[in-house]
Amino acid sequence: MKASIFIAGAGGIGEAAGLILSEFRVFDAEIYFGDISEKALAGAVRFVHEGCTHSCNVKTVLMPMEGSDAGLDAVLQNCDIILDCLPGNQAPRMAALAKKFKCHYANLTEYVQETKDVIEISRDADTAFVLQTGLAPGFINVLAHRLYEEFQRDYGTDQVDSMTMKVGAISKNAPSPHYYAFTWSPIGVATEYLKDAEIVRNYKKIKVPALSGRERIIIDGDEYEDNFTSGGAADFPDAFAGKIKDLDYKTLRYPGHYEWVKNTLSTIGNAEDKIKALQDIMLRNIPSVEDDVVVVYASVQGMDSHNKLRRKERSYKIFPSMVGNKKLRAIQTTTAAPLCEVAYMMLTHDWKGTILQSQLSTEVFLNGPFVTEIYGKY
Repeated sequence: MKASIFIAGAGGIGEAAGLILSEFRVFDAEIYFGDISEKALAGAVRFVHEGCTHSCNVKTVLMPMEGSDAGLDAVLQNCDIILDCLPGNQAPRMAALAKKFKCHYANLTEYVQETKDVIEISRDADTAFVLQTGLAPGFINVLAHRLYEEFQRDYGTDQVDSMTMKVGAISKNAPSPHYYAFTWSPIGVATEYLKDAEIVRNYKKIKVPALSGRERIIIDGDEYEDNFTSGGAADFPDAFAGKIKDLDYKTLRYPGHYEWVKNTLSTIGNAEDKIKALQDIMLRNIPSVEDDVVVVYASVQGMDSHNKLRRKERSYKIFPSMVGNKKLRAIQTTTAAPLCEVAYMMLTHDWKGTILQSQLSTEVFLNGPFVTEIYGKY
């Protein structure tokens, strides 16, 4: 099987997706990178060619800041799939282009309003639009859904007390006072810390302020703190309202980090753009690192048919790993592999219109060729 894949965005996740698609050879991928930066495009091509252990087909197109142009149109006319690795505010733009040129489309963004915009764009599309399919949202949601299916099967009920989803993209080491280091987009961190989170409480979907639910948890013997952040629950608050009493997504951090964020936010006051203000402070005080770790935890808990309290849970701790000749950060592989898996699923399924995380086959996704390379066999 051969497919032309357009990767919008030549940053760390886009590069990783290009290398994973080329190196694993699940299908014969012709890769086009699109970006507004010629330097980023040249770097992405070099990254894939140096990382791939065999010949690969990688091309580029310089994208305009807005809309499209003749060069981008010419490429998209011959592409099968757009993998959108651009900032979340670009999702409606790229989704509209996918619909115009009849490309399948998948994105990563946790942005809630932009996701709703893409859903509207894709309603009557002739191709598939799989949304929020990275790590969180993405892999964590499919994992939690799988646990829910197993709970139904093993304990004879589809009414459960709680579904929890937790992910942390963190550094191996985290000195005071912030107990954190950037392993991915600073703007993404600031955004998820300040936009409201959607959760389920007492079977109903509600909105709560981000960072309003701090707790501690031990996962595989290590202690973390978690807190509500926006976007990670994907469509689950809608899909499982009425079936699950309490459902939420939280971001994992080392103990002490959220107190530092709370104190920092108190200094911002009524800044006109709080996201930018928080991002600027974090960038001045928090370094970026390459040596990262991704921690994933999901659980489903409730009473079985004999009124005994049960819990299904699963955790992962994923470190940087080699893909071909390149060592990729954990955040790169854990985000790009689900995106590549969805690309493969779109090529092998007759899908049209919007496909949300709750609608993906957990068996196919969790045991697919790209996901198992990074996360292991489920």
